[in-house]
Amino acid sequence: MGTQRRARGKAAYLNPDLPAERRARDLLSRMTLKEKVAQMLCIWQQKSGTMLDENGDFDPKKAKARFRNRLGLGQVGRPSDAGRGKNAREMAELTNAIQKFFVENSRLKIPVIFHEECLHGLAAVDATSFPQPIGLGATFDPGLVGRVFEATAEEARVRGTHQALTPVVDVARDPRWGRVEETYGEDPHLVARMGIAAVRGFQGDATFRDRKHVIATLKHFAAHGQPESGTNCAPVNVSERLLREVFLSPFKQAIREGGAISVMASYNEIDGVPSHANKWLLRDVLRKEWGFKGYVVSDYYAVRELHERPELFGNHLAADGKEAAALAVRAGVNIELPDRDCYPGIVELVKKGILRESQIDELVAPMLLWKFRLGLFEEPYVDPEAAERVAGCDAHRELALQAARETITLL
Repeated sequence: MGTQRRARGKAAYLNPDLPAERRARDLLSRMTLKEKVAQMLCIWQQKSGTMLDENGDFDPKKAKARFRNRLGLGQVGRPSDAGRGKNAREMAELTNAIQKFFVENSRLKIPVIFHEECLHGLAAVDATSFPQPIGLGATFDPGLVGRVFEATAEEARVRGTHQALTPVVDVARDPRWGRVEETYGEDPHLVARMGIAAVRGFQGDATFRDRKHVIATLKHFAAHGQPESGTNCAPVNVSERLLREVFLSPFKQAIREGGAISVMASYNEIDGVPSHANKWLLRDVLRKEWGFKGYVVSDYYAVRELHERPELFGNHLAADGKEAAALAVRAGVNIELPDRDCYPGIVELVKKGILRESQIDELVAPMLLWKFRLGLFEEPYVDPEAAERVAGCDAHRELALQAARETITLL
């Protein structure tokens, strides 16, 4: 009877027997505005100033001082690069320590998501390195691509990673563009088939019960592969027909057939509208037409760049960072990567009536849902011994060699 009473008295979001959707709704209903906005924030380079010591190890005193408000945090970016770079065991220990802190020191005990770069294998010390996507595209073998990213997902997940900022399903249409090697080539059909295979490799059946898979992130949405003069981040000028038939098609197929859970908006403008402020692109096409139910992440610093990123790049659409945040929220960007910059201003924007709290709820809800579906509330930690055993294992090295052989192309 005592156990039954405790179960009945437990908050619904903490009950693993309830559907993830109900748990997410219950949790959202209990959150303050500040707690909701905290879920839309990430820390990457700010790790050293907020939670790590000089060696890149977790510093509980520093973290308690910085996060004394107990609001929580949405994501932590690339724990593998802490200090001089963490090997598999060290990274698993670090993600465990960070996760433990947020689970125990946030009011609602919401775990964080860790994301990593996984373009051709996990970008981390001792991880298996596979051929670049442009080489994998030349294999014309979706099955091989699926196995490559299934191995990548396992190496990432056992270290504590939950989301891969991959695959790139840009269609490369300007050979001067410096990121062609990140793509599967110039043909939208080939890019789509490889993108679907990569998503399925990363996500598996998307139940995440085996703790060997991670969320895939399609990027860069959209038309990043044909910038003016081949210059990265430059504007893209294409007709809507060309946009849909060439550049949007791989995204649509990777979402509808592959089941991709996350999408990253692109730096570039399309017909003068930056993707991070493009309601038509992120709401009308992605969500309403295609039925996308996942969440959109910003490219690194791209929300700031709606205003200006000093000495680098700016769209000059927003007057300042707060206006940039408002534009991105209205367009449908769920979380700002990689560091807290513009989105902390959302709290003030809501209080002033510039944004509505219901708009924030809409963007936070799917991110909470996937934290439940990833199983993070029940199993937030990983096994450092397993991480060490899987990283760069013989089976993955043999797969990398096979993939390298298959990429060889006679010209």
